[in-house]
Parts: sequence; structure tokens; C-alpha cells
Amino acid sequence: MPADTDTTAPQATAETTAAGPLRGVRIIDLTQFVLGPYATQTLGDLGADVIKVEEAAGDRQRHSGKAPRSKGTMGPTFVAFNRNKRSVALDLKSPEGADALRALIKTGDVFIHNMRPAAVARLGFAYADVAAIKPDIVYVEAMGYDDAGPYAGLQAFDDLIQSAAGACGLEQLVNEDAPFRPLPSLLADKTCGLFAVIATLAALRHKEQTGEGQYVAVPMLETFTGFLMAEHLYGHTFVPPTSGFGHTTTVTPHRRPFRTKDGWMTVMPANAQQSAKFMELGGLPGAYELERFTSKTSGKEKVAEYYAMMQEAALAHTCDEWMALCRTHSVPAMTANAPLEIFDDPQLSQTLFETRDLPSEGPYVAMKPGLRFARTPASIRREPPTIGEHTAEVLEEIYPTN
Repeated sequence: MPADTDTTAPQATAETTAAGPLRGVRIIDLTQFVLGPYATQTLGDLGADVIKVEEAAGDRQRHSGKAPRSKGTMGPTFVAFNRNKRSVALDLKSPEGADALRALIKTGDVFIHNMRPAAVARLGFAYADVAAIKPDIVYVEAMGYDDAGPYAGLQAFDDLIQSAAGACGLEQLVNEDAPFRPLPSLLADKTCGLFAVIATLAALRHKEQTGEGQYVAVPMLETFTGFLMAEHLYGHTFVPPTSGFGHTTTVTPHRRPFRTKDGWMTVMPANAQQSAKFMELGGLPGAYELERFTSKTSGKEKVAEYYAMMQEAALAHTCDEWMALCRTHSVPAMTANAPLEIFDDPQLSQTLFETRDLPSEGPYVAMKPGLRFARTPASIRREPPTIGEHTAEVLEEIYPTN
């Protein structure tokens, strides 16, 4: 169907361009580092008014990495996790700062933090304190460990959560000689940040239906372990176990890209016909009838030879040539980019990356929200803020001077 006659995906109008689905929702954000800021940035991308409450020195993540001009207060990690927010600098240990936050809470729909429960309680902003100010508040507390267990109250960082969740040993399910180490991403922080978003949206839905706020806990260890190990319990799903631990498809040593003439390619044939077509396109017609394959007597030997033939075929063409051939012949395949190659990927360069201007630093690369809404689009409306950039603006909103 031509694009101009497609009625299933109406284009956003000027009125909705900056109006995400959470327009009108105010988030009081006391988060730092990665988990919380990733959650609140996502909520901001969806249209929420996120008020980032910082101390005078700012979110400590501001100092991670080198900033072009600001001598450390707008580091790259901070910029990556803090768009679509307004920054208010308050000293919550002072009576004036605490009073300002209480006034701000009265205007909010969600209060979210990732401090340890004891620390936020000392400041006077535990759930009971905040609910006394705004009874229908959605109070989201991201902590390291569920308070029903013996780790309750302990400090938590991404590496600690990955360690307890079993992530450090996942690679050893593929290669027993692999190092015992966390996966090379702040995966626990970001995953739990998304769970915090899910929890916030669910609680807002309940509030919409009933008028009730509530306390919501997002314990990192429990949510991340459930996410990471969902497929890996595998045979241990049953009592007693029916087979080993680890999802066999994901932990096979053959799960890797093939080398091509000029790079790497991941090929995922859905059936033997697609595999045979790929090998034929790579110069191995009738691969399954070749003596090198049929002479193998065990299943393990046949699997090894299959992957050897796939690799041999892959070397026949460049990645671009393979992309064209696989598209033509309906073989699922994709170029495997090295990290820095993502900027040149023909899909991502059009759909994800955008060069924007950060007034305090100059041009920067933003990754646009991946979600698409026909009526209420997610968008980047505000650049990451400097420390306290919006203090006067927000205080004017909560203390109007008439």
C-alpha cells in the first residue's frame, strides 16, 4: 500500500510533535549514576516532565569521562542518560532545600530514587514521608536487594549485581576456559532501569483507575537475575532437572558470526533449504550431498562440518554482497558490526543517530528513542541539563510570585 494511503499509521501533526504519551505526568527524580537516570530519561522521552533534583556538585555521573568544555560536569555518560530533564539544584540537608523538595512533591505524580533506603530515610523522604505530603504519589524505590533477604540494605553497583546473578560465569557455559568476569556492559543497571519504567507505568495505570498511589520496589538482584536466567534455567526448570543448565541454542560455541571477504556476517538459516542456498551462493552447491559431510558418522561431527562449510561459503563474498544475495534469496542474515562501525550502519545511521548541539559543550551524538508512536511520538525535547539549569524556573512554578 502506498505510504500516502496507509491509514493504520497516521503521521504526527504539529500539535503532537512534542507530546509523548506521558505528557502531563511529572516525575520527581532523585536518581544518580545509570539505573535511575536511564529509567527517568526513558520516561522523559515518552513525554513526562522530569525534574532532576541534584546536589550542588551534581549527579556524580557527570564526572565520568571527558567533557569538551565544562571541566567534568557534562561527561559523556551523563549526557547519554539525562536528556529530557530539568535540573534543580537543592541541598536536601538544609531546611530550605528540604522544604523546596516537599513543595515540589506536591506537584508530582511519581517520586523515584535509587539511594539506599536508610539514606533516603535519613533525609526525610522515605515512602511514609512522601505519602504524607502527596497521598496519591507513585513512589518508586530502586535498591540493590529485596528487603526480605539477608542482603537487604547492602550497597549495589552493576558489577556486584552481575556477580550475584551469575553473569560472570555465562561465558564459561560456552568456553570453560573463558575468564570469570561481568558481561562488558552496564547490563544490570540498564535492565533494572527498564524494569523501573515498567513498574512506574503499571503503578500510574493503577492510579488512573483507582486514584491510589503506592510504594513500588525495584530490587536489582531479583529483577536482573530473573531477566538474565529466564532461558538458562533450561533443564533445571523442572524438579528434578531433566537436563543441564544453560539454553543450548545460546551457549553453543558455534553461535558466532562468519568471516566474509571484508568483515563478519551472522547467518541464521531457518531450515536446511536456506542453509543449502547460502552454501550454494558461496560456491558449495549440493553441500549436504558432499562426501566431506556425508562421511561424518556422528551428529557432533556433522554439526562441526556444517559450520565449517558455512564458514567456507561466507568467504566468497563481501558483507554488502551477502546482504544483497540473502535478501534476494530470503536467507536471514545481517552484517556483524564492530562497535565503532555502528555509526556507519546504513540502518542505524538513518534511524538512531542524530547530531545535536549541547549549548555548554557543542555538537554531540544522540541516540533517538527507539519506540514509535503514531499519535504521541517519543522525542528529544530537551538537551541534558547543566547543574541547576532550571532551578529558578521550577521554583517559580511551585512558589508563584503572582
